[in-house]
Amino acid sequence: VALYGATSGEAYIQGMGGERFCVRNSGANVVVEAVGDHGCEYMTGGRVVILGPVGKNFAAGMSGGIAYVLDGDGLSRSRVNTEMVALEPLSDKDEIAEVKGMVERHLNYTGSPHAKGILENWDSQLPRFMKVMPGDYKRALAEMAAENNRKAVAV
Repeated sequence: VALYGATSGEAYIQGMGGERFCVRNSGANVVVEAVGDHGCEYMTGGRVVILGPVGKNFAAGMSGGIAYVLDGDGLSRSRVNTEMVALEPLSDKDEIAEVKGMVERHLNYTGSPHAKGILENWDSQLPRFMKVMPGDYKRALAEMAAENNRKAVAV
């Protein structure tokens, strides 16, 4: 178990994280190259970028935060527990820049050949990323954005 209950900070891990990676993460931003079973279980915050496969039951009980999984082998999608999350393409330009920046920092801190290959082929790798987004979290973000827009118009 690594980063269980993490509340803040950043972590860049070259190689595979074990089982129950980032369980109950509530605020850490993390890049790892693969994870075992039950990754991001009960996650409530933070961002996790996984540059490879995930094990079974990924994102079970995930109510917040966002995970981005590079589904290079096409099998990770079937391993996500979609009870509370939806799988979406990574398409927002600001979000793409955020993920790419995290991968660049991962390369910078770890020297990862895997990250280097992804960045060198970013345009072809980008469509392979899937965004794992909790439904309630997405609704809460939309409500907060709408409220901020109402306040901006009222001023």
